[in-house]
Amino acid sequence: MLKYLLISLLLLSPALADDWASFRGNAAMTGVAGCALPPVPKVLWTYETGSGVESTAAIVGDTVYVGTTTGALLAIGLKTGKLKWKYTTGSSIAASPCVVGGAVYVGDENGVFHAVNCATGKRLWRFKTGDKIISSATPAPGVVLVGSYDDTLYCLDLKKHTPRWKFKADAQVHCSPCVAGNAVVIAGCDGKVRMINLATGKQITHVALESTNFAASPAYADGTVYVGALTGEYLAVHTQTGGVAWRIANEENLGNCYAGAAVDGEMVVFSTQGQKVVGVHRDTGKIGWRFALKGGTDAPPAIAGATVYAGSGDGVLYGLNLHTGAEIWHFTLGGEIKASPAIAQGRLVLGTSDGAIFCFGSK
Repeated sequence: MLKYLLISLLLLSPALADDWASFRGNAAMTGVAGCALPPVPKVLWTYETGSGVESTAAIVGDTVYVGTTTGALLAIGLKTGKLKWKYTTGSSIAASPCVVGGAVYVGDENGVFHAVNCATGKRLWRFKTGDKIISSATPAPGVVLVGSYDDTLYCLDLKKHTPRWKFKADAQVHCSPCVAGNAVVIAGCDGKVRMINLATGKQITHVALESTNFAASPAYADGTVYVGALTGEYLAVHTQTGGVAWRIANEENLGNCYAGAAVDGEMVVFSTQGQKVVGVHRDTGKIGWRFALKGGTDAPPAIAGATVYAGSGDGVLYGLNLHTGAEIWHFTLGGEIKASPAIAQGRLVLGTSDGAIFCFGSK
């Protein structure tokens, strides 16, 4: 087993370093890029989609993959900003594309999960769930994991195109699943953070929190997942036992949390609907810093180097110091930001609700 894990890590590491192949950049959902950006990133190109963009982009090789609210999956040249191909799903795409082995995977709000050829934009196969898909697909060896509003987490075999297993929750699976070692972690509308065996689909353990429910995707590091709740609480949960390591109560007035955390080094960073970006010390749960936004946000932050990139509901993208929360840079995109920045190969790509996709980097 150890040999298998080491081989898998060696095979995956170049892609993780060079690409942003799935939501939050990796299967652990940490939101951390394998590259840094210039201190003051410049706009290299923009692309007008003609419809809203709530989908976080994936960046693999020389291509950006992103969905739109009119149901288009777009492939855009990373260097040129030119459209390569367009695939139409028939329903709005809020999920982030996931790129694995020459195919791009994404679900739509009709509940259809699509597999599309990366090079040609042609459909490879489809799988129908019982309700809409907001959850972004997460890769694991030989499978992708995706949640549906039919209260089910699916583990789909990439060769057979059918579920290896299905896990039934007590409410919609809105969040994107997080891979934590041999477990899949979901935080749900049923108020439970669940650890599920990746191989079998059986629940290992869970923590249930009274009067709390979740929409944000958990982020995993070093045996612990971090997640914010719609009730304004923030948690660190041990994946082996389901024990709560720390809990920030809503009396701190951080605001409700819809967005997944970013985790790097000693800090975990949350963006909140209470118009804040918050840096929390991972080991203690103590708040290290707060940065005030001019609009609440549903967009998860991302980390590149020692900088946190966070979008605001008023259409401004900020660069903040990871350790102090001090503002380094900001840029007004215009439309509301609901997607997370995707960062790879020295570039940051982000879409807005008014249909513009921006690519930042160094000129």
